[in-house]
Amino acid sequence: MCLAIPALIKTINGQQAEVDIEGVTRGVSLQLTPEARVGDYVLLHTGYAISIIDEAEAEETMKLLKELSEAN
Repeated sequence: MCLAIPALIKTINGQQAEVDIEGVTRGVSLQLTPEARVGDYVLLHTGYAISIIDEAEAEETMKLLKELSEAN
């Protein structure tokens, strides 16, 4: 099983993007999602944006991940 987390694209430089994940910024690859744009939400897995999602899906996914972490 793999885990992907939602992130908001803040800047793009070629195939690299800077994203925000709950206030933490990271550099990620857009090789798998070249159509992604600044302001899009993407799902991240191992440093790669693997799909573009809408804001509602990003918020719901983060909510579920937080609930899982609090359950342990």
